[in-house]
Amino acid sequence: MRLRRRPGALEVLRERPGIVPQKPEQLRGQWTVDEPLHVELGTGKGRFLALMAEKYPTISFIGMEKMESVLSFAVERMEQQNNVCFIHGNVADIHDYFADGEVDRIYLNFTDPWPKNRHEKRRLTYPAFLNTYKEVLSSRGDIHLKTDNEDFFTYSLEQFSRSGYHFNNLTLDLHAHEPEENVRTEYEEKFAKRQQRIFRVEAYLPG
Repeated sequence: MRLRRRPGALEVLRERPGIVPQKPEQLRGQWTVDEPLHVELGTGKGRFLALMAEKYPTISFIGMEKMESVLSFAVERMEQQNNVCFIHGNVADIHDYFADGEVDRIYLNFTDPWPKNRHEKRRLTYPAFLNTYKEVLSSRGDIHLKTDNEDFFTYSLEQFSRSGYHFNNLTLDLHAHEPEENVRTEYEEKFAKRQQRIFRVEAYLPG
């Protein structure tokens, strides 16, 4: 489904430099001092980060999103949170924004599965992306992935494994026994109402 362009979205981002740094590459390696840094790639309208930031005030959260029409909603939603900011940018450029070992956790929540084979390189669990994540993740870092697409989940597990990642808390039906700490995204709420299965895994690099 094509996203409808939101008039004035870019102005929303530019008018809030405290939440959306205009030159985020200049903050590379300086996002936090002592707090853990968690990054959501493809943050959408920001529901997940808003709830996470409220639940974990001692963690710094960054949402990365390339579509300004979507990101503008997330920015407006986050006016009252001081432990969240956003990068208006492409995941392919993630290493321009984060230094080696700077990120403690990456969230991949219901990212586009790009089901056609010719689009494989666009999947955020394509090997080139996974290798870049290795660089920006800290030694204790991990990746939390949630999706409703079983084929994409299977593909992601295969690529994680081939790239040297190990797994924790793998589930093929998250909501069957939903852990109390699970925070739902906008999409996840819709899928739950339809009783669709949610696939989830935590991937990490062994020390």
